[in-house]
Amino acid sequence: MKSVLVIGMGRFGQQLSERMQELGNDVMIVDRNPEIIDEIAHKFTDSHIGDCCHEAVLNSLGVNNFDICFVTIGEDFQASLEITSMLKERGAIHVISKARSDRQEKLLIRIGADEVVYPEREIAEKLAVRCNADNIFDFIQLTSDYSIYEIPCKSRWYNRSLGEVNVRYRYNVNIIA
Repeated sequence: MKSVLVIGMGRFGQQLSERMQELGNDVMIVDRNPEIIDEIAHKFTDSHIGDCCHEAVLNSLGVNNFDICFVTIGEDFQASLEITSMLKERGAIHVISKARSDRQEKLLIRIGADEVVYPEREIAEKLAVRCNADNIFDFIQLTSDYSIYEIPCKSRWYNRSLGEVNVRYRYNVNIIA
């Protein structure tokens, strides 16, 4: 179980927070909009209303006590930059920030984000690859040269050993499961 702080309760922030909570983590949510917090606070371990661009708000959260701090603000990139920077200054262990462009991703990394997620790009890439071929159920891009694909087993491979099928030689792939 991890201690998680999620700043910004837009759609992405709420979905991320809910899933982290479902996975058994302690989740504190923060947003400057009291209506949003009032509506969803009951789902989480803790909640806080405040503008994290203010140092006093971040100081009151004890950000260095969280295993992961997510900055999921999408509309106000300046706020995302400031909060990411201040989290690292206050000893946050691991900061993951959301970007909406390649330029934002570079800036967030430069100011201290440990990781940057770019949900729109990541989902678009995954959907394009999956929809491009009828036989790809899912995939994970590991590097520019290596990926893991979930594909159906060909019927001619049924009841045969990996040595007999010889996919490594024929197709230049490794079966991992």
